[in-house]
Amino acid sequence: MLDANSLKRAFPRCGDPAGWAAGLNASLPKFGIDTPDRIASFLAQTGYESGQFNRLEEALGYTAARLMKVWPKRFPDEATAALYAGNPIKLANFVYANRMGNGNVQSGDGYLFRGRGIIQLTGRSNYAAAGKAIAVELDKQPDLLMKPENACAAAAWYWQSRGLNELADDRTDDNDLEDFTEITRRINGGIIGLNDRFALFKQVLSVLH
Repeated sequence: MLDANSLKRAFPRCGDPAGWAAGLNASLPKFGIDTPDRIASFLAQTGYESGQFNRLEEALGYTAARLMKVWPKRFPDEATAALYAGNPIKLANFVYANRMGNGNVQSGDGYLFRGRGIIQLTGRSNYAAAGKAIAVELDKQPDLLMKPENACAAAAWYWQSRGLNELADDRTDDNDLEDFTEITRRINGGIIGLNDRFALFKQVLSVLH
């Protein structure tokens, strides 16, 4: 069981450690996140994605230069990127169109089902599947994913459904960083922030042990 004090030590910037500890304790055991290694990996990844549980909505107000770095294939030059810079709705509807169960650009699904929660769940199909798993109609009311109890439950479902518990298990003959890198890929699609995520993992693990 996590308590507010432990979570605050793990995430010094967390604004509501008691509330988040309650949400985590209600959700993690249901999805097999029940050992120090699994909990530490889960908290490190979700803590990184959410700014230590303070940012539950994807920030999409990118500059043109940043767009070219994040989505180089979609924004190959500054002129193209400038059309979407500083416009979160237009950006999300473009980059997330026809993916993850979303409709086309005109459907508005990209922005409606943008990243939310502590694991930045994204896409209509993921919202629907997570909602079914936790008995909350997230595909009909996406903003419900901003509530701590739903954010924790949806993230724990996503974690288990992607086989991340097994990757998080500590094996003495295994490379922890290699496994952690694969966990990062399954959440992020790449390895953005890998070193910061792994440092957070070590920090959380020291609190749990």
